[in-house]
Amino acid sequence: MPKNVIYINKKGEDGYKVISVRMKKTTLQKIDDLSAESNRSRNELINIILENSVDDVKINEA
Repeated sequence: MPKNVIYINKKGEDGYKVISVRMKKTTLQKIDDLSAESNRSRNELINIILENSVDDVKINEA
């Protein structure tokens, strides 16, 4: 009987990239509050927020 094979991607090959971000304490507190209320991790919630709003940003041409 063949063994089950588990395929694991190398770290960093999942389409995500680790970054560092500075933000105001008040913004972080809001994210933490939403995280607790939604039962999602801070990281997951930040990704959801960014994915759903990044296309709505418009740059003013001065």
